[in-house]
Amino acid sequence: MNYRHAFHAGNFADVHKHSVLTCILSYLRLKPGAFRVIDTHAGAGRYDLLGTEATRSGEWRQGIARIWQRSEWGAAHDLIRPYLDAVAALNPDGALRAYPGSPLIAKSLLRLQDRLIACELEKGAAAALANALRDRRCKALTIDGWTAAAAYVPPPERRGLVLIDPPFEEAADFDRLADVLATAHRKWPTGTYLLWYPIKDRQAPDLLARQLGKLPVPRMLRSELTLGPAQAGGNLVGSGLVVVNPPFTLMQDLGVLLPVVCRFLSGDARARTAWLAAEQNPPRGR
Repeated sequence: MNYRHAFHAGNFADVHKHSVLTCILSYLRLKPGAFRVIDTHAGAGRYDLLGTEATRSGEWRQGIARIWQRSEWGAAHDLIRPYLDAVAALNPDGALRAYPGSPLIAKSLLRLQDRLIACELEKGAAAALANALRDRRCKALTIDGWTAAAAYVPPPERRGLVLIDPPFEEAADFDRLADVLATAHRKWPTGTYLLWYPIKDRQAPDLLARQLGKLPVPRMLRSELTLGPAQAGGNLVGSGLVVVNPPFTLMQDLGVLLPVVCRFLSGDARARTAWLAAEQNPPRGR
């Protein structure tokens, strides 16, 4: 594996993904019953924004740096606050130097009864992850995330979230994402799943949407944030998420949150949220 998220930590795609992640976890916290988070491609957990990789790419400066310490959130304030609080916990003096990956963001929203399994196969990142997650509620596993997605469901708590956020080093990862979701959903149809995919052109994301739409999965919400038009063979211009069994308020919440996020990120940023598949009368709680 050649992918190193340290080059991309805190970029616009992370802002999109992690702000939606915290919305889902905040909803899970509303009920007293325990929940479990399974992060299949967890990375190192914590990233140095002043380190060699992040400095070389500078991607975080067009991402988290543009929304960090903004105050004019309006109706989106309560929705963005858990995410920004997780970032602030690593930067207590107010200067932005470090960024939490998804496992640390999930950890920040765990209660005493909740649990986190974070999976990372690359040895260096796995060691860093284990060091970052020194908490009895959390377990770092050196295991292939594709295997973990279906191996650890259903969890003992019967409530929770599976985050599947692969590096997409290979074009086949789009097909693999649909296949792994199908397998995991058969084992745990009531779980919430959050799938991330990159947008460089329209062909692969739209094919993924068609593949997912054919699955016997009744409730899927699709959210995309783009910074410009997709072009064949181009660079990353967008971030895509599919939420299976989303909280019943999520579509409305993203309609409030993401336009503000886009306004702060770039004048060209656009967000779109729509049902990929939906029941006629989706359940009102989880």
